[in-house]
Amino acid sequence: MKGIVVYDTSYGNTKTIAETIAETLKESGIEVDLFDVKNVKKLSGKDYSFLVLGSPTRFGTMSFAIRGFLGKVKSEEWVNKPFAAFDTENPENIERARAEKKEWSAAEKISEKLRDKKMNELLPVLKAVVLGQKGPLKEGEIERTKDFARELAIKLKEDTV
Repeated sequence: MKGIVVYDTSYGNTKTIAETIAETLKESGIEVDLFDVKNVKKLSGKDYSFLVLGSPTRFGTMSFAIRGFLGKVKSEEWVNKPFAAFDTENPENIERARAEKKEWSAAEKISEKLRDKKMNELLPVLKAVVLGQKGPLKEGEIERTKDFARELAIKLKEDTV
């Protein structure tokens, strides 16, 4: 089993979350490649058994680069393969979404697009909280991310048995 973690980042916070996920998966014995979305040249479902995709939440949605990357995820190559989605967002964004009963989250929109490609979502999305627009990450978010990745590793291992 080998997976790919792809992220976009504006101020480094989403990169930190992506790196934490990749490192924790590796510690769990899962082989994984980590890429900034700008460095993904070719993407083939034949090369990977799962995808983890993350973006900062900007204006209530995913980054333009991640939206473009999703076009490279060919449904026929990725159908039924597992995925997880994550984002970074500030508390104001989370509160606005609750108040308006709408989803203003990059991760939720990434998840929706990958489910539309008939991929298998293993966990609810991870929303890592960033203080202010540029960060830093809220205290405790790295540990919460590690917990998310450990749970993902368990699900991935179950999924391949």
